[in-house]
Amino acid sequence: MTVEEYQAASRWQRLYYRVYRHPVLMFGCGPGIVFLIGNRFTHKDSDDRGRKSVRVTNLALLMILILAHFTIGIKTYLLIHIPIMLVAGAMGVWLFYVQHQYEGVYWARHEDWEPLRAALEGSSYYKLPKLLQWITGSIGLHHIHHVQPKIPNYHLQQCQDDVDIFQRVEPITLRTSLWSLTRHLWDEKQNRLVAFKALRREVSG
Repeated sequence: MTVEEYQAASRWQRLYYRVYRHPVLMFGCGPGIVFLIGNRFTHKDSDDRGRKSVRVTNLALLMILILAHFTIGIKTYLLIHIPIMLVAGAMGVWLFYVQHQYEGVYWARHEDWEPLRAALEGSSYYKLPKLLQWITGSIGLHHIHHVQPKIPNYHLQQCQDDVDIFQRVEPITLRTSLWSLTRHLWDEKQNRLVAFKALRREVSG
C-alpha cells in the first residue's frame, strides 16, 4: 500500500494489511498456508493450462502420500517433509521479498515507469556469501536478471564483473537487508519506503 491508500483505508483494511505484512505471517506460517492450501485450488482467473497444472500437481501429491503410507507411513513423511517445506518456503519468500523492497528502491506508477531504471534500481543486488550465492543459483544478482532474463544463472556473476553499468548498482548485504522488515508503506511524495511509525510521528507532529 501507499501511504495515501493506507490512510484512506478502513480500520479493518488497515488491520488486515498489518497482519499480512507481519514477518511472523509473511515468513513463518504464510508460505505453508500458500503451498499447502492456497496452491491446491484453481483461481477464477486461471486459464486451462493453469487449471491443468493444479490438477496434475494435486494428483502427483496424492500418489506421493499413498506411496508414503505404504512405506514409511504418513506421520513420518509429514514430520520430515513439512519442516523442510516451511524452512524452504520462508527462505524463498524472503529472497523474493528483499529483491524489490529495500532502502533506495525505485517504484513508479505505470505511466511513469522506466524499464531500465526499474531493472537496475527497482531490483536489488543481494550480495550473498559465495556459498549462499551458489546454493541459491545466484538469485541475488536480480538486477541483471531484470535487464536480460535470458542470461543463465551461471553467467550472472561474470556479467556483474564485466559490465560497468551493473557495477554501479549499490549492493545490499545480509545485515543491511534486515532494514526491509521495518518498512511497509510506499511514500509517493518522498519516493521511498517508510515504516508504520512514520505515520504516527507525522500525526503527532
